[in-house]
Amino acid sequence: MSVDMSRHFTTGQLVRYALPAIAMTLFTSIYGIVDGLFVSNFTGTTAFAAVNLILPFVMIMSSFGFMVGTGGTAIISKVRGQGNEEGANRLFSLFVYFTLVVGVVASVAGALGMEWVARAFGAEGELLEMAVLYGRISMISLTMYMLQNVFQSFYSAAGKPSYGLYVTIASGVTNMVLDAILIGYFDLGVVGAASATVCAEFIGGGVPLIYFARKNNSSFFRLGRAGLDARALGRCCMNGSSEMMTNIAVSVVSMVYNLQLMSLVGENGVAAYGMIMYVFMVFAAVFMGYNIGTSPLLSYQHGAGSNEEKRSLFKKSLALTGVFGVCMLALAQAFAGPISFAFTGYDPELCAFTERAFRIYSLSFLLVGFSMYGSALFTALNNGLISALISFLRTLVFETGAVLLLPLVLGVDGIWCSVLVAEVASVLVTAVFVLYLGPTYGILPKRGKK
Repeated sequence: MSVDMSRHFTTGQLVRYALPAIAMTLFTSIYGIVDGLFVSNFTGTTAFAAVNLILPFVMIMSSFGFMVGTGGTAIISKVRGQGNEEGANRLFSLFVYFTLVVGVVASVAGALGMEWVARAFGAEGELLEMAVLYGRISMISLTMYMLQNVFQSFYSAAGKPSYGLYVTIASGVTNMVLDAILIGYFDLGVVGAASATVCAEFIGGGVPLIYFARKNNSSFFRLGRAGLDARALGRCCMNGSSEMMTNIAVSVVSMVYNLQLMSLVGENGVAAYGMIMYVFMVFAAVFMGYNIGTSPLLSYQHGAGSNEEKRSLFKKSLALTGVFGVCMLALAQAFAGPISFAFTGYDPELCAFTERAFRIYSLSFLLVGFSMYGSALFTALNNGLISALISFLRTLVFETGAVLLLPLVLGVDGIWCSVLVAEVASVLVTAVFVLYLGPTYGILPKRGKK
Protein backbone atom coordinates (compact mmCIF):
# COMPACT_ATOMS: atom_id res chain seq x y z
CA MET A 1 0.00 0.00 0.00
CA SER A 2 1.16 3.55 -0.77
CA VAL A 3 1.67 5.75 2.29
CA ASP A 4 -0.75 8.65 2.93
CA MET A 5 1.48 11.76 2.82
CA SER A 6 -1.22 14.16 3.99
CA ARG A 7 -1.48 12.88 7.58
CA HIS A 8 0.30 14.20 10.69
CA PHE A 9 3.55 12.38 11.56
CA THR A 10 4.77 11.89 15.12
CA THR A 11 8.55 11.67 15.66
CA GLY A 12 8.40 7.88 15.73
CA GLN A 13 6.26 7.72 12.59
CA LEU A 14 8.60 10.14 10.83
CA VAL A 15 11.60 7.97 11.63
CA ARG A 16 9.77 4.85 10.48
CA TYR A 17 8.78 6.54 7.23
CA ALA A 18 12.38 7.61 6.60
CA LEU A 19 13.95 4.28 7.63
CA PRO A 20 13.68 2.60 4.20
CA ALA A 21 15.41 5.58 2.56
CA ILE A 22 18.07 5.64 5.30
CA ALA A 23 18.63 1.90 4.91
CA MET A 24 18.75 2.33 1.13
CA THR A 25 21.48 4.98 1.20
CA LEU A 26 23.34 3.12 3.95
CA PHE A 27 23.36 -0.09 1.96
CA THR A 28 24.51 1.76 -1.16
CA SER A 29 27.41 3.23 0.81
CA ILE A 30 28.30 -0.09 2.42
CA TYR A 31 28.58 -1.94 -0.86
CA GLY A 32 30.76 0.93 -2.08
CA ILE A 33 33.02 0.21 0.88
CA VAL A 34 33.20 -3.45 -0.10
CA ASP A 35 34.65 -2.33 -3.45
CA GLY A 36 37.34 -0.43 -1.59
CA LEU A 37 38.08 -3.29 0.81
CA PHE A 38 38.55 -5.81 -1.99
CA VAL A 39 40.64 -3.50 -4.16
CA SER A 40 42.83 -2.34 -1.26
CA ASN A 41 43.46 -5.77 0.25
CA PHE A 42 43.68 -7.86 -2.94
CA THR A 43 45.34 -5.50 -5.44
CA GLY A 44 47.38 -3.07 -3.31
CA THR A 45 47.85 0.64 -2.77
CA THR A 46 48.33 1.66 -6.43
CA ALA A 47 45.04 0.10 -7.57
CA PHE A 48 43.21 1.54 -4.56
CA ALA A 49 44.66 4.97 -5.29
CA ALA A 50 43.67 4.64 -8.98
CA VAL A 51 40.04 3.92 -8.11
CA ASN A 52 39.89 6.82 -5.66
CA LEU A 53 41.60 9.15 -8.11
CA ILE A 54 39.07 8.64 -10.90
CA LEU A 55 35.96 8.02 -8.76
CA PRO A 56 35.30 11.75 -8.14
CA PHE A 57 34.98 12.28 -11.92
CA VAL A 58 32.49 9.40 -12.20
CA MET A 59 30.51 10.93 -9.33
CA ILE A 60 30.46 14.31 -11.09
CA MET A 61 29.06 12.68 -14.22
CA SER A 62 26.38 10.85 -12.23
CA SER A 63 25.38 13.90 -10.18
CA PHE A 64 22.87 14.87 -12.88
CA GLY A 65 20.68 12.08 -11.52
CA PHE A 66 20.70 13.61 -8.04
CA MET A 67 19.67 16.96 -9.52
CA VAL A 68 16.70 15.53 -11.42
CA GLY A 69 15.72 13.26 -8.54
CA THR A 70 15.68 15.84 -5.74
CA GLY A 71 14.49 18.74 -7.87
CA GLY A 72 11.83 16.66 -9.56
CA THR A 73 10.64 15.09 -6.30
CA ALA A 74 9.98 18.50 -4.75
CA ILE A 75 7.99 19.59 -7.81
CA ILE A 76 5.84 16.48 -8.28
CA SER A 77 5.16 16.21 -4.53
CA LYS A 78 4.02 19.83 -4.43
CA VAL A 79 1.80 19.28 -7.50
CA ARG A 80 0.26 16.23 -5.81
CA GLY A 81 -0.31 18.30 -2.67
CA GLN A 82 -2.27 20.75 -4.83
CA GLY A 83 -4.49 17.85 -5.94
CA ASN A 84 -3.21 17.49 -9.54
CA GLU A 85 -2.40 13.77 -9.79
CA GLU A 86 -2.39 13.66 -13.60
CA GLY A 87 -0.04 16.61 -13.90
CA ALA A 88 2.32 15.09 -11.34
CA ASN A 89 2.44 11.84 -13.31
CA ARG A 90 3.27 13.64 -16.58
CA LEU A 91 6.13 15.47 -14.88
CA PHE A 92 7.39 12.22 -13.35
CA SER A 93 7.58 10.63 -16.80
CA LEU A 94 9.24 13.68 -18.33
CA PHE A 95 12.00 13.74 -15.71
CA VAL A 96 12.79 10.03 -16.19
CA TYR A 97 12.96 10.31 -19.99
CA PHE A 98 15.14 13.40 -19.71
CA THR A 99 17.61 11.48 -17.53
CA LEU A 100 17.79 8.63 -20.04
CA VAL A 101 18.76 10.95 -22.89
CA VAL A 102 21.34 12.90 -20.93
CA GLY A 103 22.81 9.70 -19.50
CA VAL A 104 23.58 8.19 -22.90
CA VAL A 105 25.30 11.36 -24.11
CA ALA A 106 27.33 11.67 -20.90
CA SER A 107 28.47 8.03 -21.08
CA VAL A 108 30.00 8.49 -24.51
CA ALA A 109 31.63 11.81 -23.64
CA GLY A 110 33.04 10.41 -20.39
CA ALA A 111 34.59 7.37 -22.02
CA LEU A 112 36.27 9.48 -24.72
CA GLY A 113 37.71 11.98 -22.24
CA MET A 114 38.77 9.57 -19.48
CA GLU A 115 42.51 9.54 -20.19
CA TRP A 116 42.69 13.33 -20.33
CA VAL A 117 40.87 13.53 -16.99
CA ALA A 118 43.19 11.01 -15.33
CA ARG A 119 46.27 12.88 -16.53
CA ALA A 120 44.81 16.15 -15.25
CA PHE A 121 44.50 14.53 -11.81
CA GLY A 122 48.23 13.79 -11.85
CA ALA A 123 48.12 10.09 -12.75
CA GLU A 124 51.13 8.61 -14.53
CA GLY A 125 52.43 5.18 -15.49
CA GLU A 126 50.62 2.23 -13.90
CA LEU A 127 48.39 4.53 -11.87
CA LEU A 128 47.21 6.20 -15.11
CA GLU A 129 46.47 2.90 -16.84
CA MET A 130 44.42 1.57 -13.92
CA ALA A 131 42.49 4.82 -13.45
CA VAL A 132 41.53 5.04 -17.14
CA LEU A 133 40.53 1.39 -17.29
CA TYR A 134 38.32 1.66 -14.20
CA GLY A 135 36.75 4.89 -15.44
CA ARG A 136 35.93 3.67 -18.95
CA ILE A 137 34.29 0.48 -17.72
CA SER A 138 32.25 2.57 -15.26
CA MET A 139 30.85 4.63 -18.14
CA ILE A 140 29.01 1.55 -19.44
CA SER A 141 26.43 1.83 -16.65
CA LEU A 142 26.48 5.60 -16.14
CA THR A 143 22.93 6.03 -17.50
CA MET A 144 21.64 3.37 -15.13
CA TYR A 145 23.53 4.97 -12.25
CA MET A 146 21.87 8.30 -13.03
CA LEU A 147 18.47 6.61 -13.05
CA GLN A 148 19.29 4.88 -9.77
CA ASN A 149 19.96 8.29 -8.22
CA VAL A 150 16.73 9.69 -9.68
CA PHE A 151 14.59 6.83 -8.38
CA GLN A 152 16.16 6.98 -4.91
CA SER A 153 14.37 10.29 -4.48
CA PHE A 154 11.22 9.33 -6.39
CA TYR A 155 10.48 6.22 -4.28
CA SER A 156 9.31 8.28 -1.29
CA ALA A 157 7.34 10.67 -3.48
CA ALA A 158 5.66 7.66 -5.09
CA GLY A 159 4.60 6.39 -1.67
CA LYS A 160 6.84 3.31 -2.01
CA PRO A 161 9.93 3.94 0.15
CA SER A 162 10.29 0.25 1.02
CA TYR A 163 10.43 -0.80 -2.65
CA GLY A 164 13.54 1.32 -3.10
CA LEU A 165 15.20 -0.52 -0.23
CA TYR A 166 14.52 -3.91 -1.82
CA VAL A 167 16.02 -2.81 -5.13
CA THR A 168 19.05 -1.34 -3.39
CA ILE A 169 19.62 -4.57 -1.44
CA ALA A 170 19.45 -6.60 -4.65
CA SER A 171 21.89 -4.22 -6.33
CA GLY A 172 24.26 -4.21 -3.36
CA VAL A 173 24.29 -7.97 -2.89
CA THR A 174 25.05 -8.37 -6.59
CA ASN A 175 27.98 -5.97 -6.29
CA MET A 176 29.43 -7.63 -3.20
CA VAL A 177 29.12 -11.17 -4.55
CA LEU A 178 30.72 -10.18 -7.85
CA ASP A 179 33.50 -8.36 -5.98
CA ALA A 180 34.31 -11.57 -4.14
CA ILE A 181 34.27 -13.59 -7.36
CA LEU A 182 35.95 -11.19 -9.79
CA ILE A 183 38.50 -9.61 -7.43
CA GLY A 184 38.97 -12.16 -4.67
CA TYR A 185 38.83 -15.36 -6.76
CA PHE A 186 39.73 -14.41 -10.34
CA ASP A 187 42.12 -11.61 -9.29
CA LEU A 188 40.81 -9.15 -11.91
CA GLY A 189 41.68 -6.05 -9.85
CA VAL A 190 40.18 -2.76 -11.02
CA VAL A 191 38.51 -4.52 -13.97
CA GLY A 192 36.66 -6.78 -11.55
CA ALA A 193 35.70 -3.89 -9.27
CA ALA A 194 34.35 -1.80 -12.15
CA SER A 195 32.52 -4.76 -13.72
CA ALA A 196 30.82 -5.64 -10.42
CA THR A 197 29.67 -2.05 -10.05
CA VAL A 198 28.33 -1.96 -13.62
CA CYS A 199 26.19 -5.05 -13.04
CA ALA A 200 24.88 -3.65 -9.76
CA GLU A 201 23.96 -0.31 -11.34
CA PHE A 202 21.99 -1.99 -14.12
CA ILE A 203 19.87 -3.58 -11.39
CA GLY A 204 19.63 -0.34 -9.36
CA GLY A 205 18.47 1.73 -12.34
CA GLY A 206 16.87 -0.87 -14.59
CA VAL A 207 14.54 -2.67 -12.19
CA PRO A 208 12.66 0.47 -11.05
CA LEU A 209 12.49 1.62 -14.68
CA ILE A 210 10.60 -1.57 -15.51
CA TYR A 211 8.46 -1.30 -12.35
CA PHE A 212 7.27 2.24 -13.03
CA ALA A 213 6.62 1.37 -16.69
CA ARG A 214 4.03 -1.19 -15.60
CA LYS A 215 0.50 0.17 -15.79
CA ASN A 216 -0.66 -1.87 -12.78
CA ASN A 217 2.09 -0.88 -10.34
CA SER A 218 0.76 0.20 -6.92
CA SER A 219 2.64 3.52 -6.62
CA PHE A 220 1.33 7.02 -7.24
CA PHE A 221 3.21 7.21 -10.56
CA ARG A 222 3.71 5.27 -13.77
CA LEU A 223 5.67 6.05 -16.91
CA GLY A 224 3.53 7.23 -19.79
CA ARG A 225 3.16 10.16 -22.14
CA ALA A 226 4.92 13.26 -20.98
CA GLY A 227 5.25 15.90 -23.67
CA LEU A 228 8.15 18.32 -23.80
CA ASP A 229 7.80 20.94 -21.07
CA ALA A 230 10.96 23.05 -21.16
CA ARG A 231 9.75 25.23 -18.29
CA ALA A 232 9.20 22.22 -16.02
CA LEU A 233 12.65 20.85 -16.91
CA GLY A 234 14.18 24.21 -16.12
CA ARG A 235 12.42 24.34 -12.74
CA CYS A 236 13.52 20.78 -12.00
CA CYS A 237 17.16 21.53 -12.81
CA MET A 238 17.12 24.80 -10.90
CA ASN A 239 15.43 23.30 -7.87
CA GLY A 240 17.73 20.28 -7.78
CA SER A 241 20.86 22.22 -8.66
CA SER A 242 21.93 22.26 -5.01
CA GLU A 243 22.12 18.46 -4.85
CA MET A 244 24.01 18.38 -8.14
CA MET A 245 26.21 21.17 -6.81
CA THR A 246 26.82 19.17 -3.64
CA ASN A 247 27.90 16.05 -5.53
CA ILE A 248 30.04 17.97 -7.99
CA ALA A 249 31.55 20.04 -5.20
CA VAL A 250 32.30 16.96 -3.09
CA SER A 251 34.06 15.43 -6.09
CA VAL A 252 35.97 18.64 -6.84
CA VAL A 253 36.99 18.92 -3.19
CA SER A 254 38.11 15.28 -3.31
CA MET A 255 40.32 16.16 -6.25
CA VAL A 256 41.82 19.04 -4.29
CA TYR A 257 42.42 16.73 -1.33
CA ASN A 258 44.10 14.19 -3.61
CA LEU A 259 46.32 16.81 -5.24
CA GLN A 260 47.36 18.18 -1.84
CA LEU A 261 48.00 14.70 -0.45
CA MET A 262 49.94 13.60 -3.54
CA SER A 263 52.24 16.59 -3.09
CA LEU A 264 52.63 16.25 0.71
CA VAL A 265 52.46 12.50 1.32
CA GLY A 266 52.21 10.61 -1.99
CA GLU A 267 50.09 7.53 -2.80
CA ASN A 268 49.70 6.65 0.89
CA GLY A 269 47.95 9.97 1.49
CA VAL A 270 45.49 9.31 -1.35
CA ALA A 271 44.87 5.78 -0.04
CA ALA A 272 44.18 7.09 3.49
CA TYR A 273 41.79 9.73 2.18
CA GLY A 274 40.07 7.09 0.07
CA MET A 275 39.33 5.03 3.19
CA ILE A 276 38.03 8.10 5.01
CA MET A 277 35.73 8.93 2.12
CA TYR A 278 34.32 5.41 1.98
CA VAL A 279 33.52 5.52 5.69
CA PHE A 280 32.25 9.10 5.53
CA MET A 281 29.80 8.01 2.84
CA VAL A 282 28.30 5.52 5.29
CA PHE A 283 27.91 8.07 8.07
CA ALA A 284 26.61 10.77 5.70
CA ALA A 285 24.16 8.22 4.24
CA VAL A 286 22.12 8.40 7.45
CA PHE A 287 21.57 12.13 6.99
CA MET A 288 21.12 11.82 3.23
CA GLY A 289 18.62 8.98 3.57
CA TYR A 290 16.60 10.88 6.16
CA ASN A 291 16.47 13.94 3.88
CA ILE A 292 15.50 11.86 0.84
CA GLY A 293 12.80 10.07 2.82
CA THR A 294 11.19 13.09 4.49
CA SER A 295 11.60 15.88 1.93
CA PRO A 296 8.56 14.75 -0.14
CA LEU A 297 6.41 15.07 3.00
CA LEU A 298 7.50 18.69 3.43
CA SER A 299 6.97 19.42 -0.28
CA TYR A 300 3.50 17.86 -0.14
CA GLN A 301 2.51 20.00 2.86
CA HIS A 302 4.01 23.04 1.13
CA GLY A 303 1.74 22.40 -1.83
CA ALA A 304 -1.22 21.87 0.50
CA GLY A 305 -0.43 25.13 2.34
CA SER A 306 -0.26 23.55 5.80
CA ASN A 307 2.19 25.69 7.82
CA GLU A 308 1.43 23.81 11.03
CA GLU A 309 2.56 20.51 9.54
CA LYS A 310 5.62 22.13 7.95
CA ARG A 311 6.69 23.53 11.33
CA SER A 312 6.13 20.15 12.94
CA LEU A 313 8.30 18.38 10.36
CA PHE A 314 10.99 21.06 10.61
CA LYS A 315 11.31 20.92 14.43
CA LYS A 316 11.35 17.13 14.55
CA SER A 317 13.97 16.98 11.79
CA LEU A 318 16.31 19.39 13.58
CA ALA A 319 16.12 17.32 16.78
CA LEU A 320 16.71 14.04 14.94
CA THR A 321 19.64 15.51 13.00
CA GLY A 322 21.30 16.51 16.28
CA VAL A 323 20.82 13.03 17.75
CA PHE A 324 22.19 11.38 14.61
CA GLY A 325 25.25 13.65 14.71
CA VAL A 326 26.16 12.76 18.30
CA CYS A 327 25.78 9.05 17.54
CA MET A 328 27.89 9.29 14.38
CA LEU A 329 30.75 11.02 16.19
CA ALA A 330 30.74 8.51 19.05
CA LEU A 331 30.80 5.55 16.67
CA ALA A 332 33.58 7.05 14.56
CA GLN A 333 35.85 7.67 17.53
CA ALA A 334 35.15 4.25 19.05
CA PHE A 335 35.88 2.30 15.87
CA ALA A 336 38.56 4.43 14.20
CA GLY A 337 41.25 1.82 14.87
CA PRO A 338 39.41 -1.29 13.62
CA ILE A 339 38.08 0.51 10.54
CA SER A 340 41.54 1.76 9.58
CA PHE A 341 43.01 -1.71 10.11
CA ALA A 342 40.34 -3.29 7.88
CA PHE A 343 41.48 -1.13 4.96
CA THR A 344 45.20 -0.70 5.57
CA GLY A 345 46.24 -3.39 8.08
CA TYR A 346 48.71 -4.74 5.53
CA ASP A 347 50.89 -1.64 6.14
CA PRO A 348 51.29 -0.67 9.86
CA GLU A 349 52.66 2.79 9.07
CA LEU A 350 49.81 3.58 6.66
CA CYS A 351 47.30 2.15 9.15
CA ALA A 352 48.50 4.45 11.97
CA PHE A 353 48.49 7.45 9.61
CA THR A 354 44.95 6.63 8.46
CA GLU A 355 43.60 6.20 12.00
CA ARG A 356 44.93 9.60 13.12
CA ALA A 357 43.52 11.27 10.01
CA PHE A 358 40.11 9.66 10.51
CA ARG A 359 39.88 10.68 14.18
CA ILE A 360 40.44 14.32 13.23
CA TYR A 361 38.17 14.23 10.18
CA SER A 362 35.30 12.56 12.06
CA LEU A 363 34.86 15.57 14.37
CA SER A 364 32.87 17.10 11.52
CA PHE A 365 30.17 14.40 11.86
CA LEU A 366 28.65 16.39 14.71
CA LEU A 367 27.73 19.27 12.37
CA VAL A 368 27.53 17.91 8.83
CA GLY A 369 23.90 16.81 9.17
CA PHE A 370 22.64 20.35 9.81
CA SER A 371 24.21 21.71 6.62
CA MET A 372 22.84 18.80 4.61
CA TYR A 373 19.37 19.25 6.08
CA GLY A 374 19.42 22.99 5.43
CA SER A 375 20.13 22.44 1.75
CA ALA A 376 17.47 19.70 1.48
CA LEU A 377 14.98 21.91 3.34
CA PHE A 378 15.08 24.68 0.75
CA THR A 379 14.97 22.19 -2.11
CA ALA A 380 11.80 20.72 -0.61
CA LEU A 381 10.35 24.24 -0.37
CA ASN A 382 11.13 24.72 -4.09
CA ASN A 383 13.84 27.33 -3.46
CA GLY A 384 16.71 25.79 -5.39
CA LEU A 385 18.71 29.02 -5.39
CA ILE A 386 19.20 29.16 -1.60
CA SER A 387 19.74 25.41 -1.46
CA ALA A 388 22.44 25.65 -4.14
CA LEU A 389 24.06 28.62 -2.38
CA ILE A 390 24.35 26.65 0.87
CA SER A 391 25.92 23.73 -0.97
CA PHE A 392 28.25 25.99 -2.95
CA LEU A 393 29.51 27.83 0.11
CA ARG A 394 29.85 24.68 2.19
CA THR A 395 32.08 22.80 -0.21
CA LEU A 396 33.55 24.86 -3.03
CA VAL A 397 34.20 27.93 -0.87
CA PHE A 398 34.65 26.90 2.75
CA GLU A 399 36.12 23.40 2.40
CA THR A 400 38.24 24.05 -0.70
CA GLY A 401 39.60 27.22 0.86
CA ALA A 402 40.39 25.41 4.11
CA VAL A 403 42.13 22.46 2.45
CA LEU A 404 44.34 24.83 0.47
CA LEU A 405 45.20 27.19 3.35
CA LEU A 406 45.29 25.15 6.57
CA PRO A 407 48.17 22.85 5.46
CA LEU A 408 50.33 25.98 5.20
CA VAL A 409 49.92 26.38 8.96
CA LEU A 410 49.25 22.86 10.30
CA GLY A 411 50.90 20.66 7.68
CA VAL A 412 49.14 17.40 6.81
CA ASP A 413 46.86 17.67 9.86
CA GLY A 414 45.50 20.86 8.31
CA ILE A 415 44.01 18.77 5.51
CA TRP A 416 42.05 16.66 7.98
CA CYS A 417 40.89 19.73 9.97
CA SER A 418 39.58 21.45 6.84
CA VAL A 419 36.19 19.77 6.83
CA LEU A 420 35.47 20.75 10.45
CA VAL A 421 36.27 24.41 9.75
CA ALA A 422 34.06 24.29 6.67
CA GLU A 423 31.12 22.72 8.53
CA VAL A 424 31.23 25.36 11.30
CA ALA A 425 31.06 28.14 8.71
CA SER A 426 28.34 26.32 6.75
CA VAL A 427 26.09 25.79 9.78
CA LEU A 428 26.30 29.50 10.61
CA VAL A 429 25.34 30.47 7.05
CA THR A 430 22.49 27.92 7.01
CA ALA A 431 21.14 29.28 10.30
CA VAL A 432 21.05 32.81 8.86
CA PHE A 433 19.01 31.67 5.84
CA VAL A 434 16.58 29.67 7.98
CA LEU A 435 16.03 32.50 10.46
CA TYR A 436 15.55 35.06 7.69
CA LEU A 437 13.34 33.03 5.32
CA GLY A 438 11.70 30.62 7.77
CA PRO A 439 8.72 32.88 8.56
CA THR A 440 8.09 33.41 4.82
CA TYR A 441 7.80 29.67 4.21
CA GLY A 442 5.87 28.99 7.37
CA ILE A 443 8.49 26.76 9.01
CA LEU A 444 8.99 29.43 11.69
CA PRO A 445 6.34 31.73 13.24
CA LYS A 446 5.90 35.18 11.74
CA ARG A 447 8.02 37.82 13.42
CA GLY A 448 6.22 39.25 16.43
CA LYS A 449 4.03 36.16 16.78
CA LYS A 450 4.48 33.12 18.98
